[in-house]
Amino acid sequence: MLGVGVLHVQVLTRFISKNLSRKLISPFPKLKHMVFGLGNKTYEHYNAVAIYMDKRMEELGATRVYECGLGDDDANIEDDFITWKDKFWPAVCEKFNIESTGEEELTRQFSLVTHPPGEIAPNDVFTGEISRLHSLQNQRPPFDAKNPFLAQITVNRELHKGGDRSCLHVELDISGSKMRYEAGDHVAVYPINDTDLVNRLGELSGADLDEVFSLINTDQESTKKHPFPCPTSYRTALSHYLEITALPRTHILRELVEYCSNEEDKNKLLLMATSSPEGKALYQSFVVDACRNIVHILEDIKSCKPPLDHVCELLPRLQPRYYSISSSPKLHPETVHVTAVVVKYKTATGRINKGVATTWLAEHKPEEGKPLPRVPVYIRKSQFRLPLQSQTPIVMVGPGTGLAPFRGFLQERSFARKNGKDVGDTILYFGCRHRDQDYIYQQELEEFEKNGDVQLNVAFSRDQDKKIYVTHLLENNLEQLWDIIGKRNGHFYICGDAKNMAVDVRNIVIKAVKEVGGRSEADAVQFLKKLESMKKYSADVWS
Repeated sequence: MLGVGVLHVQVLTRFISKNLSRKLISPFPKLKHMVFGLGNKTYEHYNAVAIYMDKRMEELGATRVYECGLGDDDANIEDDFITWKDKFWPAVCEKFNIESTGEEELTRQFSLVTHPPGEIAPNDVFTGEISRLHSLQNQRPPFDAKNPFLAQITVNRELHKGGDRSCLHVELDISGSKMRYEAGDHVAVYPINDTDLVNRLGELSGADLDEVFSLINTDQESTKKHPFPCPTSYRTALSHYLEITALPRTHILRELVEYCSNEEDKNKLLLMATSSPEGKALYQSFVVDACRNIVHILEDIKSCKPPLDHVCELLPRLQPRYYSISSSPKLHPETVHVTAVVVKYKTATGRINKGVATTWLAEHKPEEGKPLPRVPVYIRKSQFRLPLQSQTPIVMVGPGTGLAPFRGFLQERSFARKNGKDVGDTILYFGCRHRDQDYIYQQELEEFEKNGDVQLNVAFSRDQDKKIYVTHLLENNLEQLWDIIGKRNGHFYICGDAKNMAVDVRNIVIKAVKEVGGRSEADAVQFLKKLESMKKYSADVWS
């Protein structure tokens, strides 16, 4: 069985095609194959690698045991997998004459070891921010996902001028780290979970959060001895290692069933863990639509009292949050700028949910007379790049915080112009709700425009009765758009929402190719794909 994602789809499909077609990978007449793909329908090449791999294996003579499954992370990828798996296992059993009981036995992967006071030396139990990773004790390059750099937050200011939302401009000091970045790269920020949520989880489970424990893999041959660094305290694990704000997947609900003393609670959790239509509907309404995390689940399923060590085993690892860097190393070689909206919203149950990283950042601002706050970070390289030649014209579409990488691009192009280089047309489409509230970096953008560094097109969606978005402005300039991408070898960039904005923008570009460029629908789509393959049409989007 093969699970594959859609990252670098074109590279992967070319590699597979090249190797399989040249018979470097020989035919598989005796091989049985089953493929489940990991994808997201908001992206163009949805599960392309899985579909191609499944088809090519069959062409080479392998026997498909069960149909290719396609997981959609834009909806519920775990539900897709469980639905596929429930039909997949009977097919496997039938194919290989295996007798199945039809029942899944739930067994724990890790066993608990508690450490009484005095058993573990103080240096072996990491507390506070140092606990995030062992490497934070000794800062040595190179810095990466397993060895992040503990950067000082030197600037943390509000960008919005009004309204009920917040957008932060954060500057991270990377001097001395030897980390290098380019405009368009991402910075990964390792957050810390909200203290109130951590304490509440301790209350609900009746655990002493300062108790020191270890989780030991019951499979002694496994290379994964612990699910996270051990020994540690529950407080440290819940603060630094575990994703406690994510919506619990159905397999977690299934494991929680055994800790319910009330039959109604048991049946409710058990139903949500199934792939039946009723179970899916209940999971969608109770967990997804209501945005319930593990704390909310335990608050509302009152008879469910799981031991905290099992909760720690079940929860996924806390992942870094990635942000498009909003600065250029030409101007800021020793600082990385982040532009981020603080996530905070009211759920259907009346609770207030908060984003992990942005909430933490919002609470950690430099204060006079106090040490600068620090946060673990590393640089992730991106394919989102300016043209090599500064005279190449570019069009950028980035509403909201989609502006972030383009702020770096503008700094870069302005720097080039000031140093005597020819700089091509630089056109920006930016959108926000209100000019006087969330027009971020207004002064900077207008200064760039005054200096001739950018042609600025700004849409304020709610400053008039009829909403105006960047897509409306772009659609009004189809001739200019075709002139740049069709006649002048220019580059086109999108940053922001993948589900709606990026799709609409793509359709407008195709419209320009058709109506102004005189191409058919099929030729216009092919033209755009060619631009993508040549990295002249680039998207840095998220759903």
